[in-house]
Amino acid sequence: MATTEQRGGRKRRKREKIDRISDLPDSVICHILSFLPTKSSVRTSILGQRWRFLWAYVPILYFHREKKEFINGVISLHKMHTISTFRLLLRKKHYDKHQHIAWVTAAVNRNVRNLYLVSLSNYYMPLPQHLFTCKTLVELVLNSCHVTLPSCPVYLPRLEKLHLISVRFEADNESSSLPHLLSGCPVLEELEIECSLNFFTLSVSSPTLKRLRIALEVGGGDDDDVTKLLELNTPSLTHLQLGNCFFRNIKSGAMTSLIESDISLCSYEGDEEEIFVYSRLRLEFIDRLCNVKSLELDLSRFTGRIVDSVLSAWSWTMSFHNLTKLDLTADCRFLPKFLESADNLEILIFTEFYEESKSWTEPPQMPKCLLSHLRIIKIARIRGKKHEFEYIRYLLTNALALERMEVAYLRLLDSEGSSNMLDEISRLRRGSNACEVAFVHSRY
Repeated sequence: MATTEQRGGRKRRKREKIDRISDLPDSVICHILSFLPTKSSVRTSILGQRWRFLWAYVPILYFHREKKEFINGVISLHKMHTISTFRLLLRKKHYDKHQHIAWVTAAVNRNVRNLYLVSLSNYYMPLPQHLFTCKTLVELVLNSCHVTLPSCPVYLPRLEKLHLISVRFEADNESSSLPHLLSGCPVLEELEIECSLNFFTLSVSSPTLKRLRIALEVGGGDDDDVTKLLELNTPSLTHLQLGNCFFRNIKSGAMTSLIESDISLCSYEGDEEEIFVYSRLRLEFIDRLCNVKSLELDLSRFTGRIVDSVLSAWSWTMSFHNLTKLDLTADCRFLPKFLESADNLEILIFTEFYEESKSWTEPPQMPKCLLSHLRIIKIARIRGKKHEFEYIRYLLTNALALERMEVAYLRLLDSEGSSNMLDEISRLRRGSNACEVAFVHSRY
């Protein structure tokens, strides 16, 4: 049985183990606490006298659905003159317009660098106008916020990242609000817009912008309510992502710095003349992507009439001389066009989308990428159609540098039909002796 002295020694050793973290400098402990939500950080005050007010020196405040009394208390007791990051995620029942404005104001007054404001309901959080003249902001994320810009110039001299998600601008000047906001961001490099915009023109102009993501959520209503024109004046842009692109026209200046693009273009219905014009505008925009090295292009929402118009009414003169990776979702008739225009293509991912089966037509001349550069091909979601076998055979036979072809087939295919097709593919002659052919189940 342990003696009293031995038991006392064990207790002292346990206390020593527990207290080791307390021996760290205040700055190190505050850095550790900065990884916790503020509510958890405040709870450490019960650990002892040393810990009582350490949380008040943590430069990051993260409120997630806390009650307003708690938030008020933390802000009033917080000791830091500079807030590195302020995160505020609210529920609707915390609605208090003046209270929310006061919290954001407190962050601005303490030279906040990174500000994340999120409403977790249909309630649009109001914002103080002086937020848009904050000289210390580096990153601003607004989710479900109501933006009323000041009548004086916006000035955010250090803002590098701006994310606008489900943001509602002041109704009276909605179409001019975004240009007004961007005009006051002289060093902006990253912009994300994800919301429903029902005004005629969406204009993005910034000489410093490098990364741009736009995803529109178009609700119900007349087609005339849909934003019709996207204007891009972004000469420094390197990464562009457009999702659910319902714009009838996309105007842009030169995008010579563009490296990577992820574009989902939607179809537009109308009479023959309208479709003809629409097709020309679509080709002109795709042509402006000519300098990219990586292109993900989704044309699955193109209807048969649009596809026919694009492929037959207009000559295809574009060239993607830098393109090394292409992820294309489209009618199979687009495939030879891109193969012919991308001489240095190394990786091809192709997902066929069609309303009805079309015949495969080989390119009139052998694409240069097949002869020397194309190394990896992934064919997604085949359905056992004859024309699918034809373009797989064409690629496998003529790609002389091919290292791997991966064919994904739908689980819904009948086992006998899919087995026969896969057997035929596996027996095809290969242009490259080093080529490996793999078959996988498609996930969708």
